[in-house]
Amino acid sequence: MTTLPVVDPSAPEAQPRRISRRPTGSDAIFVNAARVVGASVLVITGGVGVFLAAQTIPTFRHYGLDFLLGSRWEPEIDVLGIAGVLVGTVSIALIAMSVAFPLAVTTALYITEYAPARIKGLLVSLVDLMAAIPSIVYGLWGFFLMMPHVAELAYWLQRTFSWVPFFEIRGTDPNSPVWDTTRYIASAFCASVAVAMMVLPMACAVMRQVFSQTPQGEREAALALGATRWGVITSVVLPFGRGGIIGGTMLGLGRALGETIAVALIISPAFEVKWNILEVGTISVSSLIAIQFSEASPSQLSALLAAGFVLFMLTLVVNTCAAVIVNRSRSGADDT
Repeated sequence: MTTLPVVDPSAPEAQPRRISRRPTGSDAIFVNAARVVGASVLVITGGVGVFLAAQTIPTFRHYGLDFLLGSRWEPEIDVLGIAGVLVGTVSIALIAMSVAFPLAVTTALYITEYAPARIKGLLVSLVDLMAAIPSIVYGLWGFFLMMPHVAELAYWLQRTFSWVPFFEIRGTDPNSPVWDTTRYIASAFCASVAVAMMVLPMACAVMRQVFSQTPQGEREAALALGATRWGVITSVVLPFGRGGIIGGTMLGLGRALGETIAVALIISPAFEVKWNILEVGTISVSSLIAIQFSEASPSQLSALLAAGFVLFMLTLVVNTCAAVIVNRSRSGADDT
């Protein structure tokens, strides 16, 4: 027989232990360290923005809105405007992303869906290694190796799509039997190819990581219903990785907007609003600052910092929009 324990009626009633969500020990150290790091990032970013904003005050007092709407950059006659510089910055970034986006998506899909297991790790390492290559190496590669080939592609684009205003080069005959190579180099298109190779590994890494997290159950369910491998990609992998695709693309766009050395090495500076992407001459905000900073007078230095503030705000808007879009289209979220 089992003897039941005797309960002393005079003993105090047991009280449930109070559960506390406050971290203790190593958890508390990690939480506080993470808070300090996060706050430091916000403080540093805010400090950079405040510093650049303060430097814009004398520039806008002196030049007014002409600084944003004008395209001439002639400090010797005290005429400064960054409209052409902003157009060049945006055009280089958009062309670079139009080249890098399909390459990043297809590379990420190949690594996660098609690559044999024995070489998958090697491919991941190679893509990550591309992100570690310095900007000046990409600039030299684009200037000496890629520019002649990109010039041939630009010539073909003009001959084939000369009816498109973006592919028109003023003062040239696309049907001429002899074409001048110098009219097709040092353009926004040439610089964009080098920038595209720089942003590709960053975008690909984000997309690949999200694609690899696609639930295996959903893959197997699609296969059980008769889907092919490509059907699984279009019906399961891509919808699940939508947030990663958007996030990787916006991350690459932010990098493309601020690229400096590669653009400065390849392009021929031209301070004008130019929509002809194949034509020689353009400039971006970051390359303008790099080229003019060492010889800038105090007023010109203030103008360069004001241009940097405009680029800072442009990048901040892009990243904010990316965060909003990603939060509204989280990978794997149910849209119904």
